[in-house]
Amino acid sequence: MLTTLSMVMNAAVDDGLVNRNPCSARSVRAPKVPDRKVVPWTAGQVRAVRDALPERYRALADVGRWLGLRQGEAFGLAVEDVDFLRRVVHVRRQVKRLANSLVFAPPKGGKDREVPLPDSLGLLLSAHIAARSPAAVALPWRSLDAAHATARLLFTTVEGRAITRTPFTQKHWHPALREAGLSVERQNGFHALRHYFASTLLYDGVDIRALAVYLGHHDPAFTLRVYAHLVPDAADRMRTVIDKAARSEADGPGTAQEAGR
Repeated sequence: MLTTLSMVMNAAVDDGLVNRNPCSARSVRAPKVPDRKVVPWTAGQVRAVRDALPERYRALADVGRWLGLRQGEAFGLAVEDVDFLRRVVHVRRQVKRLANSLVFAPPKGGKDREVPLPDSLGLLLSAHIAARSPAAVALPWRSLDAAHATARLLFTTVEGRAITRTPFTQKHWHPALREAGLSVERQNGFHALRHYFASTLLYDGVDIRALAVYLGHHDPAFTLRVYAHLVPDAADRMRTVIDKAARSEADGPGTAQEAGR
């Protein structure tokens, strides 16, 4: 609530309605938020929710679970952002609600980023594009009175418009949760796909700094605070490496380095 109030007061300062933001005073302190550890979905839960969505939105879940995009960034993903040749996805915009209208805006934090495009996801997106041609959508850029920007969005409504968070959640996401046997609550929002993406990469040894870049976090320390408990400890990593080497021995003689690959 304090963050929301501070944003409102900053807007009032910009509009000349007040001289300063009282939320910035030293005497004002944000309440301490209790630590809640992220509990990622299992692969089975992710697949169940994804398959319960209407077919036109299943690839939307794929970019959440395989690229770690936020919901608004997934809504704003355009065909021109997907570089199939270089195997990279450019995260350049999000679909954002202002008042009762939609705008295009930069990703959270105001900075574009690149996320590697896995071959498996590239195939899924290619099939999605072949089945549903991207729709050109024009929305104001950042503010309602700004000039319109046009992007050929990969995911739109049946009418070819930009997807709105609340209708999508109520009409498609919540029914998919129920069909998958998951409760309809905040922790099971679209963001759960982003947590699954992070947990998958961390479990297989992706560096926390690289993960922070993929997620669009400015500070890897923040990424570590959120996901530190998901990083396998030394014992888990040791068991994984040795078990992999042991399985490789059945395929014939080889060096220890070859077996560990």
